[in-house]
Amino acid sequence: MTYPLISEYVEAVRNAEDNFEKLRNLRPVTDGNGDPVMTGGGFAVVFKMRDEKNDKLYAVKCFLKDQPNRAENYRMIAEELEYVSSSFLTKFQYLDNELFVDAAHADGEEFPVLLMDWVEGTNLDLYIRQHLHDSYQLHLLAYQFSRLALWLMPQPFAHGDLKPDNIMVREDGTLVLIDYDGMFVPAMKGQKAREMGSPDFRHPARTEETFNEHIDDFSLASILLSLRVIAEEPALLEKYGAADRLLFSEKDYRNIPGCQLLKDIFPSECPEVNTLVGLFIIALTQSDLSNVSFRLLSLERPKEPEIEIISTEVTEEDKKDAWTDEFGVKYSKDGKKLLESTNRDLTNYTIRQGTRCICDRAFAVKAFSYSFLQSITIPDSVTSIGDWAFADCSSLQSVTIPESVINIKGNPFPACPARVINHSNHFTIFEGNLYTSDRRKLISYLSKGESFIIPDSVTSIGDRAFGSCESLQSVTIPDSVTSIGNWAFYGCSSLQSVTIPDSVTSIGDRAFAGCSSLQSVTIPDSVTNIGNCVFADYDLPF
Repeated sequence: MTYPLISEYVEAVRNAEDNFEKLRNLRPVTDGNGDPVMTGGGFAVVFKMRDEKNDKLYAVKCFLKDQPNRAENYRMIAEELEYVSSSFLTKFQYLDNELFVDAAHADGEEFPVLLMDWVEGTNLDLYIRQHLHDSYQLHLLAYQFSRLALWLMPQPFAHGDLKPDNIMVREDGTLVLIDYDGMFVPAMKGQKAREMGSPDFRHPARTEETFNEHIDDFSLASILLSLRVIAEEPALLEKYGAADRLLFSEKDYRNIPGCQLLKDIFPSECPEVNTLVGLFIIALTQSDLSNVSFRLLSLERPKEPEIEIISTEVTEEDKKDAWTDEFGVKYSKDGKKLLESTNRDLTNYTIRQGTRCICDRAFAVKAFSYSFLQSITIPDSVTSIGDWAFADCSSLQSVTIPESVINIKGNPFPACPARVINHSNHFTIFEGNLYTSDRRKLISYLSKGESFIIPDSVTSIGDRAFGSCESLQSVTIPDSVTSIGNWAFYGCSSLQSVTIPDSVTSIGDRAFAGCSSLQSVTIPDSVTNIGNCVFADYDLPF
């Protein structure tokens, strides 16, 4: 049977409501150019779709090549997995004659699709490379794969094509298997394999006749060993790895005595690596692991490292060794600090995974300039956000603070109209403004209104909390406040009067500098510490 071209499937999916039979509620998710989001391979193309009724995301797989008895095989797989409840698998439904495609040279007009729950995540290979400098994440990944191996090994079925492209890492670090075209289930006993799997991950002696519940054993041993070794020595991936594979290759499997990689990693000072090497050799020599305990695949869960707090200041050393990515954003040599964006035409940007710190003024708009930045994605590796990091980013629509952020210096958002979304346990958004989790410190005034009453839970106004809020005309400071931070009201050019309660004992440097509309300020006797240039540039009676 001849199937449509990818371009013909794209046109059919664009008009999903007219071309699907049972899935008429689905609509393609499109990218910035209005094209359907999809991934393609040699045998199929997968579209990201959204259900208009329940707003749920799905993956719709459309086939490019024929596979004998595809419908019957998926029926058997579905029956076997119907009562299997596992986060390592995703639900699917095979629908024959589901999608109408106007294809010039295909056989027929209606074609099958596979409907699956959409898995939000990253394939295993890309995830490793994104976290290559994060030892904890690499060790955690190996541990998560050992959990998958422990679950899959004793099952009466097998995936049949284990490789990084078919293993997705969710946002929470857990794993899920995709692409069940080559799966074995007991009802298929006696059949030949439909898919042979990648040569770099399958047993070198595997043939079409080798089709049973143990066809994943060697793949599990090889992948788990590679992941554990990469976690121990990440540089080995650059030395031995290649596109679409990890460390071992088919050539290595066929010449183990001459495998330099194996000589480099064994014997190891790490007992887990030595155990996995043993399992790998057994799987290679015996074709499977049916004669050993699957519990030997178990790895110890790594301990979470102490959270690293990096200074948000940009040093001369940072500048000297900095490198710039393809979007014009500068990073420190080790990639842990985002120093600054040199591209003022940047509209959408995703900060590199592994970044620990967004430095002071990283995306701040320079004088007589303008920022076109509309969206910024902060990865969960970031722990610190610097002072004025997004100052005057007038086009920025929203910023989401991930849970990993535990340190916010000063006010990252002065004169920035973006809506801040907080997912951190260390900070909270209350009445539209950013506070510490206990609401005792006002970090950033985000509302941009003409007046504001500070909640009486607040005991301190943070550095630059109201920085450059030009619309603010009046502010009420409650008796609970004991300190006003450095530059707290800097640049509030519309602020006309402020009464400082007698609970306040300290006022920081330049706290009211640039407040050109201020007529008078009353400082109570309780204030015992006044910073430098509190009212810089203006002569005020007080």
